[in-house]
Amino acid sequence: MKITTINVNGVRAAFRKGFLEWLENDDSDLYCLQEVRATPEDTIDLFGPTFDVRVWPCRIKGRAGVALVSRLDSGFSLREIREGLPAGLYDSGEPDVDSGRWLEARVETSKGKSFTLVSTYLHSGDLKTPKQEQKLRYLERVTKRLDQLSGSAARDGLEAVVCGDFNIVRTERDIKNWKPNHNKTSGVMDEEIAFLDGWMSDRLEGDPAHPLVDVTRALLGPVQGPYTWWSQRGKAFDNDAGWRLDYQMVTPALAETAREASVWRAPSYDSRWSDHAPLSVIYSL
Repeated sequence: MKITTINVNGVRAAFRKGFLEWLENDDSDLYCLQEVRATPEDTIDLFGPTFDVRVWPCRIKGRAGVALVSRLDSGFSLREIREGLPAGLYDSGEPDVDSGRWLEARVETSKGKSFTLVSTYLHSGDLKTPKQEQKLRYLERVTKRLDQLSGSAARDGLEAVVCGDFNIVRTERDIKNWKPNHNKTSGVMDEEIAFLDGWMSDRLEGDPAHPLVDVTRALLGPVQGPYTWWSQRGKAFDNDAGWRLDYQMVTPALAETAREASVWRAPSYDSRWSDHAPLSVIYSL
């Protein structure tokens, strides 16, 4: 099973810039998309009849939006679609800024196995605006949902894969320019990093202190990167001045089946169809 997560930075723009050609040459079974920024109808039309596409758009037009996609011939079916974090995690209802950021499905395999798959787009934040507080509040709610998913895996054997653009790096290995950004830029703040450190272990077998596993880091070890996002400004892409913002977090029993993690980096700046790169992981079920 191959799962790919990718922030498409607007799915209509991505298709105009070459996303379809990339899909035709890719062999992933399941895709988790973020920043779709399009209606379900438009997104389904773009992918065409060979894909099962489920989209949860943001209630604020032009923002966020997440999707789960499966190839119809892959043997993996999307069932029990759930939009958003559980209502019980909100005191007075989900605010519009949190909509279009968390989409779950139960994936059923052709051999009768199942697991939970999540596509999430966490808030980007901004230290100079209320967006940073919105981000931190959302991270607190995500922590509670991850505890629930981890509990389901331990209690019922329903494993989970949580994919997406987290908009946070974990360590100096996840960003080219650590010193000028650390505790000065949203995404590189210690209070944000603490959430990820609480969620994820770097070992495929997991450990009791972390409910999930950072599969990329567990497979590739303490190397620099691989980066998944480069600013559109300046020469960030050409100089590989990137950030690792995209993750696949997995419950330990399923994480132990992970065999390979890779990031597809466009050969040149002008051949990119998003400012993010696809992160793929192969699992041996």
